[in-house]
Amino acid sequence: MKIWSSEHIFHHPWETVTNAAMQKYPNPMNPSVFGVDVLNRSVDADGRLHSTRLLSTEWGLPAMAKSIIGVTRTCTYVQEHSVVDPIQKTFELKSTNISFTNLVSVDEKLTYKPHPQDPKKTVLTQEALISVKGVSLSSYLEGLMAKTISVNANKGREAMEWVIRRLNTEIEELAATARGTIRVPMAAAVTDK
Repeated sequence: MKIWSSEHIFHHPWETVTNAAMQKYPNPMNPSVFGVDVLNRSVDADGRLHSTRLLSTEWGLPAMAKSIIGVTRTCTYVQEHSVVDPIQKTFELKSTNISFTNLVSVDEKLTYKPHPQDPKKTVLTQEALISVKGVSLSSYLEGLMAKTISVNANKGREAMEWVIRRLNTEIEELAATARGTIRVPMAAAVTDK
């Protein structure tokens, strides 16, 4: 088993980062995630949002790793469960692969919390447990997968920034449209006098 972990600070408030994380896919930085289906979404009695999603992904395993594992198809499905607690300001996301579980298991946990010293920043803590079973060179393959997870985590952070920029642009465009529609009736009312 291989354990991978990372911490990253986003220079955005928790609400912004959480909103972006919920809308992260699809994005140009992570084209390997090509489908996201919401299986269940509910709010509990404490106001926490629980979501279960199915992600369709294309694992970019090297050809040698595919041959060692004995697969040619690398389309995989990942089940993701998340809990957003707006009162405690925590967003916890857990995911696990549901394809190739007889050979590989990857259990990942991401936690987003406000930075303890700066509420305009958000701390992301990320960890993954990687286990390759029943094949030779499993330790080597776990190391390869940990490197892939690390590269994908960096792409994921870039994607989060991309989503935040996109959301900010949408907000600016909506505000500009709203200002324009408010001015038109007011201008018409002034000329109607």
